[in-house]
Amino acid sequence: MLKKVLSLILVFAFTLAVGVSKAKADDQKLIIATATTGGTFYPVGVAIGTLLSIKLASSDKITATAINSAGSGENIQMLNNKEADLAILQALFGLNAYNGTGPYEGKPVKSFRSITMLWKNVEHFPVLAKYVKTGTIIDLKDFPKKFSIGKRGSGTEGSGRAILSAVGIDPDSLDLEYLGYNPSVQAMMDNRIGGANIPAGVPVSAITQLYAQMGADKVKVLDFTDEQLKQIRAKYPIWLRYVIPAGTYPGQKEDIKTIAQPNFLAVREDLPEDVVYKITKTIYENLPFLNNIHKATTAMNIKEALDGLPVPLHPGAVKYYKEVGLDIPQELLK
Repeated sequence: MLKKVLSLILVFAFTLAVGVSKAKADDQKLIIATATTGGTFYPVGVAIGTLLSIKLASSDKITATAINSAGSGENIQMLNNKEADLAILQALFGLNAYNGTGPYEGKPVKSFRSITMLWKNVEHFPVLAKYVKTGTIIDLKDFPKKFSIGKRGSGTEGSGRAILSAVGIDPDSLDLEYLGYNPSVQAMMDNRIGGANIPAGVPVSAITQLYAQMGADKVKVLDFTDEQLKQIRAKYPIWLRYVIPAGTYPGQKEDIKTIAQPNFLAVREDLPEDVVYKITKTIYENLPFLNNIHKATTAMNIKEALDGLPVPLHPGAVKYYKEVGLDIPQELLK
């Protein structure tokens, strides 16, 4: 069954990807903005796109294609410009954009809505072992080597800057590189940079590659102490404790005590209600399909679909959730 599902994904990803870089958003030929290919946004976006295409192409002429991007920051812009119909976003970026805070100070973006929570975006700050002092995030203070904070304008860069600032580290005091996940890992293996910011659902393919090729004794994903988490939550209460169990990555002998924020599926505000209703219904009636593609989606269930959503729901999603009997908070009905 899994082999069949994977084959379908490869066929759809290859067939639908032709020319999407120049495509414009369409009410039936949907474009899903994700992030760089080494993280979790992209494979989950491909899985969602494949699922929607398989289930809705013949009956409703709806198809969906996932494309890579610089991440949440670019995705919000693409939704606003109608260059994408759907997008996976970090909660932090969605919250800041909709409320006009942080990098969107005084310039709120109201042209997108929520569909569902997806999974927790787990913070991974891998560094070369030779630069480890305490083994916690504070080791990035006065870091002696170049550090990749993520692609410019991405959710990775935005969340990294927020976290570092909250624990008293000026991000611009670091010698920054702006690389995607796989290029960051390659640069670490080549000793061109000393660490990177790689938030994604567990397990992250780029982190798996790093541990497998360098060895667990040569690399360390930094922990967060309870006090450091408290500092971060004082400014950004979306982050929570997350423990990555030992053995998750090759040779990883100890738990990684990190933190996580939620990710969610966003949609253009003006996408028709019936289309968003069908998208929401199709996702929740076919969760095993998504679970087979990426472990991050096993966190999805209808009872937690609304947990932590930072912006109001699209009316199409509201219609489905009312059908299945969910109690929708008033702030999500704006």
